[in-house]
Amino acid sequence: MVESHTWIDYGVTLCQPDVFDQALAERVNELHGVKVRAALSLRPRAILEADPLNEHFHWFSWHFGGYDRKKADAGRASYIPSNLGEIADYYTRFIEPPELVVLKTCPIDANGYFNFSAANLWNRAIALRAKTVIVEVSEGQPYLYGFENGVHISEVDYIIEGDHRPTPELPNPPPTEADNVVAKLISNEIDDGACLQIGIGGMPNAVCSRLLNTGVRNLGIHTEMLTDGIMDLYKAGIITGARKQLEPGKIVCSFGLGSKDMYASLDRNPDILCHPLTLTNPPHTIMQNDCVAAINNTTQMDLQGQAASESDGHRHISGTGGQSQFVRGAYASKGGKSFMCMSSTYERHGVRKSRIVLNLTPGNVVTTTRSDMMFAVTEYGIVNLKGKSVPERAKAMISIAHPDFREELDRIAYESGLIPKGFF
Repeated sequence: MVESHTWIDYGVTLCQPDVFDQALAERVNELHGVKVRAALSLRPRAILEADPLNEHFHWFSWHFGGYDRKKADAGRASYIPSNLGEIADYYTRFIEPPELVVLKTCPIDANGYFNFSAANLWNRAIALRAKTVIVEVSEGQPYLYGFENGVHISEVDYIIEGDHRPTPELPNPPPTEADNVVAKLISNEIDDGACLQIGIGGMPNAVCSRLLNTGVRNLGIHTEMLTDGIMDLYKAGIITGARKQLEPGKIVCSFGLGSKDMYASLDRNPDILCHPLTLTNPPHTIMQNDCVAAINNTTQMDLQGQAASESDGHRHISGTGGQSQFVRGAYASKGGKSFMCMSSTYERHGVRKSRIVLNLTPGNVVTTTRSDMMFAVTEYGIVNLKGKSVPERAKAMISIAHPDFREELDRIAYESGLIPKGFF
């Protein structure tokens, strides 16, 4: 069914097909200009591995995982800028219907639905637009409840038997010393009954580990991504959702990535709801819960509070994701807080550099604007930038930089006029 110059959608995370992918790769020499949209690939894609010179297939990703990033570095994948919560709307308003969508799903259920597992996201929006819908059924996927988390057999054109491999895992590396210090600073700001959003990365998950021992209770979850750290809090009885305004008592997410133990905990768990991003990410939805705490990771911030979380210069490394939407939704929430965390330094080619800088690296993409920034956190402190002037922001950011870089940052802030002479 695939012809040259066809647009195909492979779905997102756990819904990316494997058997179809391998079969398409075997036709590599017959095809040219085939374009595939997907996001967060968790396994090597056979079509890309079969086409090392990029003559037959090209990959377009809404959000890079490690594999997507490597292919982009080789010139074989391209990023599509987006707020993740808006992508379903892009398919409705701006994207021509793809010729094919191929989605890996759970086996058909008693109501005739092929469940998307822990990967609702915008998969149904693609299925509603595509000219041909194909499902690749796999028994290796956990089954999750949620609004429109699947496609009905009446909407499916073809069914493929999957390979039933175990669900791909996303390892959670042990926290660093900086992760633990940042986690302590943030956890001190989390009150009983707060509703958490946890972003991808070691630091946000370290916050979950810290909250296991702080005595905080009755936390809620309304998040884009479900992680092992969140499930650890749930198993410990710390997450009850009792004080949530939206879907009290339920953990709300749009996708989950983690360990096989986490997937086992999700399978047919009535406390977990996996909704499309249109119900998890819009700021006007997030703000309906009180005391939202959005905890996200970044890679570089300037002295005015801009956060570059998705690129290293012109090299794209991840994606906007839902960061900017949750930052705004959390701030608009009654009693809400938004935290942007990072280690104060990084090392490249044996040279240590500050993540807090006067100017962002040329080409770096601003993910969260200075006007949206609330709490900025490193292992050297936490500062709230809301309501602060530019020179006050610069002073605050310098205060949480690594001590070895503070004097230089202070000097260049004055030299550039960011901090006026005579400012105290």
